Amino acid sequence: MSTTAQPPRLMDRVRGTIRARHYSRRTEDSYAGWIRRFILFHGKKHPAAMGAEEVNAFLTSLAVARKVSASTQGQALSALVFLYRHVLDDPLPWLDEIVRARRSRRLPVVLTRDEVRRLLAGIEGTPRLVASILYGGGLRLLEALRLRVKDVDLGNLCTSRRGVVAGAAEVV
Repeated sequence: MSTTAQPPRLMDRVRGTIRARHYSRRTEDSYAGWIRRFILFHGKKHPAAMGAEEVNAFLTSLAVARKVSASTQGQALSALVFLYRHVLDDPLPWLDEIVRARRSRRLPVVLTRDEVRRLLAGIEGTPRLVASILYGGGLRLLEALRLRVKDVDLGNLCTSRRGVVAGAAEVV
């Protein structure tokens, strides 16, 4: 029986590198998924044996064949950039050649304070508290749902996780 250890598999290296950089679990799952799709798209060819042409073909197929949004294509590109730059140690001299999808220009929808008050008036209990924190603190949904009592500083109307929650106090 041989005692020589095999080098870690590519996806194990990807996950290990992501964890070493303290990326979120969702980012890890997303990047791993895009890298897996990229490898399968090219018939299980190892990414080290591929370059700009293959990355371009994959990203183009996402936009043309699968009709994904520019942000989805951007997420796939970010995963592949991470793979080549941090896992495979490829300096990516060919990155400038990649064709990126254009984002549609949309103005964000912003509610007035009165509209927010009316919206929150229709919600009760815990969902109202979470919605107030989302609005007032600018937190993302998972950030608000993961808040703990010790994360909230009521004296200064802020959280230790992210910025001020003063707007929530005005609305609630």
